[in-house]
This record gives sequence, structure tokens and C-alpha cells, in this order.
Amino acid sequence: MSKKITIAIDGFSSTGKSTLAKQLAKHLGYVYVDTGAMYRAITLFAMQNGYITADYFDKETLINSLPSIRLHFEFNPELGFAEMFLNGVNVETEIRTIEVSNFVSKVAEVSEVRAKLVEQQQSMGKDKGVVMDGRDIGTVVFPKAELKVFMTASPQTRAQRRFDELQAKGQKVSFEEVLKNVEERDYIDTHRDDSPLRKAEDALELDNSHLTREEQFAAVLEMVEKVTKSI
Repeated sequence: MSKKITIAIDGFSSTGKSTLAKQLAKHLGYVYVDTGAMYRAITLFAMQNGYITADYFDKETLINSLPSIRLHFEFNPELGFAEMFLNGVNVETEIRTIEVSNFVSKVAEVSEVRAKLVEQQQSMGKDKGVVMDGRDIGTVVFPKAELKVFMTASPQTRAQRRFDELQAKGQKVSFEEVLKNVEERDYIDTHRDDSPLRKAEDALELDNSHLTREEQFAAVLEMVEKVTKSI
């Protein structure tokens, strides 16, 4: 595959977008960008500074603080993927907690936050040869991406995957708490005014409720090969 393309992977939370995107990027020799990590990092910043709590969200102060927020990825050869840094500090572990998950969709609703991150994301992928996953990659960030994949699975399946992942990391959460988080994020993501989660008209849908990681990788790799042969 000599001609590089842009691969946009969108979908609901906990559908395995990042896992698939990492696999594809490694196999193809492409750059991988985890846009969810960027929104999570800004959410963590808001939490650390007391801008957002269970019953309080100071949007204006967060918006005014955006110029002081520096985000970048650094590749970790031992892990095989790039980790998220917030203002020079590695926050890869902190941004994956259920606490951050509970607030990230609210932060992602803020238009000024989206504008800042979309601009950065478009810059990262301007030379193609990129796999980017998120909620609005195929609809907003790269509407002309050569391949768009929309991933979905039942809320219960996604909650179980997320629950198992958090348990493996030693985080004490209940399945009911994780399921509630998944359902709340689905609602917020699909109903926000700015760039709601939706399937692009030319996206290929992949329901991985009953697929293994190997099976979904093979399915999407076949999509990639068809696209690269046609251009």
C-alpha cells in the first residue's frame, strides 16, 4: 500500500475504537491519534482546578484557561503507543479513571474546547497516513477521509468490556456504575449541539458486539485494502 490515506474511526464509548486504531496504525506504519485522550486531558485539567464537580461546572473559567493548556503525545516504545501529556506531565493513567469518564462528555460539549482540539487534530493529520479515533472524526475533523468506520455495540456489551478493563487496572467500580456511565455518555454525545456523535453518510458501520479483536481487525483491514486499491 504505497498511497497513504486518512482513516477516521468514530463510534460510541467503549467500542474498542482505540484498540482497533492502534492495531491498524502499527500494521500500516501510520500515525495514531487518540482524540479521546485529548478531551480526557482537558477534563482532568478542569477537575484538578476545581472547575467541574458532580454538581458544578464553571465553563467560562475553563474556556478562559484554554490558552494555558498544552497537550502533546509522546511515543512509549515499551508500551508500543503514544501517551498523553498535559502541560508537560504524563497523565495517561489519570485520564483513564471512571471519575474522568463521568465528566468528559460534559467537557466535550463545550464548543471552544472542541474548536481548540479539532484544529490540533487537523494539523496532526494534514499529511495523511493517520488513523484517528473519536466521536466526530469522519463528520467534522476529516469529512473527506478516504475511509470512515463507525463502531457500535450494545450498551451492556460495552459496559462489561469497560468494567473488565477497570477491574484489571485495580479500580474499584461496580458494573451498574459503569453501565450508567456508558448510557449517560451515549445520551450526551448524541444530543449535544456542537458536533454530536453520528454516523457519517459514507461511513461503514461495524457492530463488534460478537466479534473478537482479531475478527474486527481483519474486517477493517479488508476495508482499508479495498479503499487503497480503488484510489
